[in-house]
Amino acid sequence: MLANEKLILAVPRGRILKDVMPLIARAGIVPEAAFNDDDSRELRFATNIPNLDIVRVRSFDISTYVGFGAAHIGIAGADVLMEFESREIYAPLDLHVGHCRLVVAEPAEIAPEDHPKQWSHIRVATKYPEITRRHFAARGVHAECIKLNGAIEIAPALGLCQRIVDLVSSGATLKANGLVEVEQIAAITSRLAVNRTALKTRPDEIGSWIERFREAVDAGAAR
Repeated sequence: MLANEKLILAVPRGRILKDVMPLIARAGIVPEAAFNDDDSRELRFATNIPNLDIVRVRSFDISTYVGFGAAHIGIAGADVLMEFESREIYAPLDLHVGHCRLVVAEPAEIAPEDHPKQWSHIRVATKYPEITRRHFAARGVHAECIKLNGAIEIAPALGLCQRIVDLVSSGATLKANGLVEVEQIAAITSRLAVNRTALKTRPDEIGSWIERFREAVDAGAAR
């Protein structure tokens, strides 16, 4: 990680990017026009800041890019940071966007007679096996995790398992698949993630960007 190389900001593709872009604008960052082209196959874009480029990657990959120093700064959901728990990532700032929750859900027909505090062993389909194991291990429950990257809500209906752990916003997808929340693991928002080595080797630059994002968050809250 060279001291004179361009700073790289990693942002998540998809739905969350719409929540993130107003914050990026308030921080004074304007990506080149191609960034807003949904048909563009480019992944790295210049900005109005000569020493800052922005890359658009899968939300689940943000922590990998930042943790390994491929990006100096990133915007990542707390769920992603919790799942990967990289010691190389410093997450100093809650950006207060991307509000959702990480929950345990199960079929509505079994929920009234089911009591999570009585579980001793469960099988769970999830994108978050590490968070899930830690959550249940904390109260002595063995969680057998089946890793899925999508269509998690359909797993109970297909007999893969009875319970899932997944991100929920409105709860509409759970309801559409006959599931209900039975336990919340964590409230989730997006956070500013910083590579620790970059912070040590380029403290003034990285520190300045942390403050700019802090001011952008405060400006959004004041509206």
